[in-house]
Amino acid sequence: MNVWRGAAEGRFQSFAVPRRENQTILDVVTEIQREQDATLSYRFACRVGMCGSCAMVVNGKPRWTCRTRVAAVANGNALTIEPLRNLTVIKDLTVDMAEFFDKWARAKGYFEPGDKPPEDFAVVKPDTTERIAANAGIECIGCGVCYSACDVVEWEKDYLGPAALNRAWTLVNDVRDQGNDSRLKAVSQKGGCHSCHTHMSCTSYCPKHIAPTYAIAGLKRASVRRRP
Repeated sequence: MNVWRGAAEGRFQSFAVPRRENQTILDVVTEIQREQDATLSYRFACRVGMCGSCAMVVNGKPRWTCRTRVAAVANGNALTIEPLRNLTVIKDLTVDMAEFFDKWARAKGYFEPGDKPPEDFAVVKPDTTERIAANAGIECIGCGVCYSACDVVEWEKDYLGPAALNRAWTLVNDVRDQGNDSRLKAVSQKGGCHSCHTHMSCTSYCPKHIAPTYAIAGLKRASVRRRP
């Protein structure tokens, strides 16, 4: 298999790892680091698909490596493992996620309670139109797979990206939130939701089966309605 080494101007290095039953890509990377080259840099935490930190590009496609079995993706015995695309490579398979989360903040992807939030818990009925729309994207864990898969991020570095816009859409539909005016303004500016070309790559590769493309479409409609 070939594993990316170095930073942006790095190279691929070949390794051989024995095939094992139910072996995951993360198992392979971990074995290389522990048994063959302790300098290999990568991230992981939970190993059960909850944190998203092990995301890498495997045979050209962004994936969670802890949930991806070698048998399902190996081309014969060949594997090519790279860091997530569209993000600065720190070393080997480790990328700098700062840009990803900075864009999340630029999209106002955080709850705004307002100047005088209610003292008691709000009651939000689960069958309302807004709650159903928010539920569709609320399970995003910020793994960066959709950002890596997005063609528009590659072309337009200012583009907020599908994860940040998906988060903004969940908050637009949160009836408790008081920040929608500034949020819709933020996501409708240059690099916002209207830059999306609807290629569906983010939706195709999301490990959580979330559809950021539809969230972005919702933001487009909402931002147009907001204009005077």
